Amino acid sequence: MTQARLTEVFVEMADTLVDDFDVIDFLYGLTERCVELLGVSAAGLMLTDERERLQVIAASTERTRLLELFQLQTEEGPCIDCFRSGEPTLVADLPGAGRWPHFTAAAREVGFASVHALPMRLRSEVIGALNLFGTEPAVLGEEKQRIGQALADVATIGLLQQRAIQHRDGVTEQLQTALNSRILIEQAKGVLSERLGLEVDEAFGMLRREARARNRQLSDLARAVLDGSEELHVEPDEAAR
Repeated sequence: MTQARLTEVFVEMADTLVDDFDVIDFLYGLTERCVELLGVSAAGLMLTDERERLQVIAASTERTRLLELFQLQTEEGPCIDCFRSGEPTLVADLPGAGRWPHFTAAAREVGFASVHALPMRLRSEVIGALNLFGTEPAVLGEEKQRIGQALADVATIGLLQQRAIQHRDGVTEQLQTALNSRILIEQAKGVLSERLGLEVDEAFGMLRREARARNRQLSDLARAVLDGSEELHVEPDEAAR
């Protein structure tokens, strides 16, 4: 990671903080940038809904998304602890830590051996947590932790942009809209995967590329795919894979 690339990423993220920016694409982009900049294997993101319940909203890979869902189902894991405390939860050696037995077993099954969770917060307002996963036991160094927290903070500001903290109803509505959009996108991923014979991650990559190419919101294109008003096709180079 170079200083120039780090600067580029923060400029890129700041450029998205405009009216009507695509929240879902922004948050998926955040997970991808965490993998790129922090040297982790995968990243996932949870946010609260209108009832203050955590929901999975973005993940860099499908296996990470499923692990995050398992964490919510069992109500056990680093992201939940991080959200509740508002402080980072850093575990360099997941099997050796002796914490969260169900989550640890599930994480080992998909190849993760370390996990670090960073809070999504603005002042005392905690709206979620960012999870960073590694396939080998590893400490998240101080510099990488600072960069990861800065990325989480930028994302939080993006979600709460033009909203004052006291306007809780407006903030909740924005987050709930993002969560509802995520459901549409998950459904469209499944439809494309089955219809086009793609892996789920490949189907999602196609959906994102097409949304950008057509200058559409991810959720709008996902809805169009589901209702059949628009179709996506596998390009020759994708079919070859």
